Amino acid sequence: MIIIMKPTATREETAAVVDEVRAKGYAPNPIYGEQLTVVAVVGKHPGEFQGYFEGLDGVERCVLIDQSYKLVARAGRQSLGFKVGGDLTVGGGNLVVIAGPCSVESDEQMMACARVAKEAGATMLRGGAYKPRTSPYSFQGMGEEGLQLLAHVRDETGLKIVSEFTDARQFDNGEHEYVDMIQLGARNMQNFALLAAAGETGKPVLLKRGLAATIEDLLNAAEYIASRGTENILLCERGIRTFETATRNTLDIAAVPVLRKLTHLPICLDPSHAAGVREFIPPLAAASVAVGADALMLEIHPNPAVAKSDGSQALEFDLFRGLMKRIMSMPRWTYGEDIRIGDEEA
Repeated sequence: MIIIMKPTATREETAAVVDEVRAKGYAPNPIYGEQLTVVAVVGKHPGEFQGYFEGLDGVERCVLIDQSYKLVARAGRQSLGFKVGGDLTVGGGNLVVIAGPCSVESDEQMMACARVAKEAGATMLRGGAYKPRTSPYSFQGMGEEGLQLLAHVRDETGLKIVSEFTDARQFDNGEHEYVDMIQLGARNMQNFALLAAAGETGKPVLLKRGLAATIEDLLNAAEYIASRGTENILLCERGIRTFETATRNTLDIAAVPVLRKLTHLPICLDPSHAAGVREFIPPLAAASVAVGADALMLEIHPNPAVAKSDGSQALEFDLFRGLMKRIMSMPRWTYGEDIRIGDEEA
């Protein structure tokens, strides 16, 4: 069960609710969001005290949740989005485009990508400083030096930065302070120690779905992060592994409406990693926008032919500009619409 506090509830009222939950023999887990505060109640049969908890000062309502993920479940909560870097809203009706190269290679490369991305309408810059690669002999990234380059580009352009982290020790060293959003990659979606450590940083997290992960697996992974204090999570569908070999992965477009039903968290789609082939990315990007994604992640590069990683799926600047002009003016599916085929009102 989760206890949803009123928007006007004070910290003292929330603390009193936490004490009452503990007094009843349950484990309370308060999450202080930007728009909403909730208290997860962990234990057997918490519904027995639903009426009691709803009578406490500052409580709006209680919601019983059957799923194993409690904090990230929709449970009647609206997706209000959250702030990244202080002033950029992710979710809540805004389309956020995250663009940049697979790997940080140089200051010149990142500045070129950032300028083009910003001019075209993107508001976040991606770039990998730590690169978990299939082969140990492939380029592994520039590490902390790459994060420093990203921070410099942010200072010059104002774009918010997202970059992947692969080891909890990177948080211990304070390296997450270089970025505005932590990315946890598909290979680490079930690295539970890393998920928990990311949640403890307080930074927003972009969580990518694993190659063979179900939607329930993804939401339970997000629950690890939320349970450690960070509910500002952007779920990312980046393609799953199927028997099809024409593309690198298969983009699960159906994940968007399913996730809309199950969670209040915003949703990002990454057609670049799903397709793995440049020519397929624009139509998949358009489909991602049409289905109502909150964010879109696109790989771009000044010269994909010499990229140190994933050059085959990086868009040239001209192609990226043209794609942005099309998708930024596209209509997006609005969830909550009630459309019945054949209805006179449809």
